Amino acid sequence: MSFLDTIPYSRAETITGLLTLIVIFVLSFIGRQMRITNDDSVFSEQPVEIILEERTSIEDLTVMLASNQVIKSESELLWVSKMLGWRTFQKGRYVIDGAYSYDVFLSKLARGIQDPVPVTILPGIDVGRFSVQLSNQLSFDSSSVRELFSNNEFVSSKGLSKEALFGRMLPDTYLMYWTITPKEAINRILKEFESSIIAVYRTKAEELDITIDEAIAMASIVEWEYYIEEEKSKISGLYWNRLNRNMYLQADPTVNYAVGERRRLLFEDYEVDHPFNTYRHKGLPPAAVTNPSISSIIAALNPDDHNYIYMVANPEGGHIFSRTFEEHQIESEKWRKWLRQQYRIKRSREAKAGTASD
Repeated sequence: MSFLDTIPYSRAETITGLLTLIVIFVLSFIGRQMRITNDDSVFSEQPVEIILEERTSIEDLTVMLASNQVIKSESELLWVSKMLGWRTFQKGRYVIDGAYSYDVFLSKLARGIQDPVPVTILPGIDVGRFSVQLSNQLSFDSSSVRELFSNNEFVSSKGLSKEALFGRMLPDTYLMYWTITPKEAINRILKEFESSIIAVYRTKAEELDITIDEAIAMASIVEWEYYIEEEKSKISGLYWNRLNRNMYLQADPTVNYAVGERRRLLFEDYEVDHPFNTYRHKGLPPAAVTNPSISSIIAALNPDDHNYIYMVANPEGGHIFSRTFEEHQIESEKWRKWLRQQYRIKRSREAKAGTASD
C-alpha cells in the first residue's frame, strides 16, 4: 500500500496535482536555466564584428544579431534578456568568434567589455592621411584628429612642435578600443614611441651627438627618399656626410614638405623661402617631414660608412651614388636621357591608341 492509498481520495488528488506542478516547475526552471547558460546560444564560425554606435536597446541589438545570423531565435533572446535584466548595451565594438551563452554574451555588452581594434598606422604619411586612417578604424571623425595637431595647448603640452609630434606617430599596428578618444589614441602612440624608440635608441643618439628628434628628422628624409629597403642606411650615410662637411643638405623631401605636396619638383620649388627647405637653410630641417618607420629610424642612427655625397634615381627604382659632382653629373645625364626616352615611348603609345580609336 502506497502513501497516497492511506489518504482520502480528494486529498490524494490534490497532492498528486501539487507534485505534478512542482515537477513541471522544476523541469521548466531547469529548461530555462539550460537555455540561458547554453554555451552555443550565440555562435559564429567566422569572426563577426558588431558595432554599437550608441547605447543600444535589446530590441535593436536583437535585430542586429539576427541579421548577422548569430542567434537561433529572436524571441528567445528577448525572453532571456528580460529574465536576466539586461535591457540596454554599451557603445563599442564587439566580436563574435565562436560560441557564447546568452548570459556571458549579454553581460559583456551590457558592461561595455569591448574587443580591441587592430589600428594600423602607415609610414611616410601626413597629418591628413593619419587622421583619416585613425577615423576609418575608430569611432571619431578625422577632423577631431587634425584639430589636435593644430591645438597649440595640446601640442605644447608635449614639449614638441607640431611637426616633431607628428614625427613620433610611430608606424605600427596598435590594439585600441573603438571608443577611444583622439587624444587617448595619440597618447597611446606616443607611449609606444617612448618604449620602442627613446628607451631603446637614446644611447645610440647620444653617441652620434644628436637628439632623438634630430634622428627622427633624418629618418623622415630617408623615408621619403628610398625606393629599395636595402638603400636606407646608404642614403642616411650620404646625408650625414653632407652635414659633416658643412654642405647644404639639399634633400628633396624637405622641399616637398615646404611646398605642401609630394610631387616632381620644379626649379622654382627649390627657391621657396621656408624653414624646412634645406636648399636654402643649412643643417637638418627643424623637425620631421613625415612619420618614419622603425627601419628608417634605425638607418638614420646607423648610417653606412662611405664617401658618397650625391645620388640620383635609376631605372631599377633605386639610386646611383657618387663621390664627386663630376660623377654625379654623368649619372644624372643618364637618368635624364632615360626619362626622355620613357616620355617618347609614352607619347608614341598614346598616339597609336588615338589612331586606333579613330
